[in-house]
Amino acid sequence: MRGLSGRGSLVLVSAGAVVLVGTALFVVGCASGGTGLKDGGPARTESVAKTAPSALPSGSSQAAAPKAKIDPVALLKADPKVSPAIKRDLKPCTGKEFPIDVSYGKVTGNDVPDVVVNVLSCADAVGLGSYVYREDDARPGTYENVFSDEQPPVYAEIDRGDLVITKPVYGKSDALAYPEGEDVITYRWTGTKFTEHDRVHTDYSNVVDGGAQPAPAVTEKN
Repeated sequence: MRGLSGRGSLVLVSAGAVVLVGTALFVVGCASGGTGLKDGGPARTESVAKTAPSALPSGSSQAAAPKAKIDPVALLKADPKVSPAIKRDLKPCTGKEFPIDVSYGKVTGNDVPDVVVNVLSCADAVGLGSYVYREDDARPGTYENVFSDEQPPVYAEIDRGDLVITKPVYGKSDALAYPEGEDVITYRWTGTKFTEHDRVHTDYSNVVDGGAQPAPAVTEKN
């Protein structure tokens, strides 16, 4: 059996806990901790995804969130780089809870933690878009989009200061939970933008141990 790997838990963000002050976008009522990113944990811990969370790798550390936490929904909707389709479908799954996974971490070398936002589908937690926001040096308290990937399925993580994008690969008959492989792409900040540093493709074998565990069959590293 093939399986997903490297996915964090789906975190639901409430739009009802927003306080807007000056140029900064604030959100209150967020719990600390949780899983999802290797260096910076999601802003909330409520999970509806069935995939197992990623463990923190040895030597990594949780990055502190900004004192004024970001309202990701408002950030995405005000961002001209976010596609109209993502904005149109960015609706609560239930009540006022949005399917957004938010994490904070140092990935652009900025003194202020960067914000990584993953937008997922309500029904099956498929990653629809991943974004990185960096505080504007000239306008403290405001954030600019320095990375976006809107080719689903996609999920962004921070690993030891690198931005890591995971993309499951499906065949025509593959079930959503069992891709035939995955691409893992590592990006590094150059001072003005992210550039691709490494790319690894893994193919999974069909069935092992009675279909209980996924097993990588071929790994290609560029």
